[in-house]
Amino acid sequence: METGLEGKVAIVTGGARDVGGEIARSLAREGVRVAVNYNSSQAEAQALVDDIAAAGGTARAVKADISDYEQVRAMTDGVAADWGSIDILVNNAGYVKYQRFIESEPADWRRQIDICLYGALNCSHAAAKHMAKQQNGRVINIVGDSSRIGEANISLAATARGGTIALGKSMAKELGRYNVTVNTIALGLIETAHQDPEFLAKNMERIVKAYPLRRIGKPGDVAPMVVFLSSEGADWITGQVISVNGGFSMV
Repeated sequence: METGLEGKVAIVTGGARDVGGEIARSLAREGVRVAVNYNSSQAEAQALVDDIAAAGGTARAVKADISDYEQVRAMTDGVAADWGSIDILVNNAGYVKYQRFIESEPADWRRQIDICLYGALNCSHAAAKHMAKQQNGRVINIVGDSSRIGEANISLAATARGGTIALGKSMAKELGRYNVTVNTIALGLIETAHQDPEFLAKNMERIVKAYPLRRIGKPGDVAPMVVFLSSEGADWITGQVISVNGGFSMV
């Protein structure tokens, strides 16, 4: 399928590795110029950029703490100034602290809300201004399925991501007149470097029983949906929450 993505410009938050890294690679293969956002993973972000360049793509590593609006604005304006537009924003960065809600404290809540919700707010607000002006754009939010169905021990991240879903739907209604689409991808458990390998090894048999496809996801399961939602083929899709979750939930 012809995607129509050649020459477009994307920002992928938390793009240095895992799901974000695979999204960045996949967009670059379609001819998208990709700004790989990172906060603390500079070496990994630069290694990814180098790999993309070696494969014939165009990418750059851009440091910004997405919980800080001024840093986000500077990142977004800088990418737009250098490359001429902001066509795609993938709100992928997140932070989860596993703990029971009644055992958490307000200090535990703040970082998860700042990154998962305010991060999406900051990046979407900064990018949407460019997209509205150019009369075209794609915003794609990446959340966990817990934001739709709830899940024990990650209540704060689920709450923050639930707010991101509401933001996406509201933005879709506001920005459609500018030919800007906003969609959300809800994920099941994805195998990443952040996962505890010892925990997964001990519990994999139990975990996969919750998945009709009898495996957890991989970053490569997510990236194709991002490419599609970024493409011309998704011109009439907006305000949707699309599950990429191996059948974990079917809501």
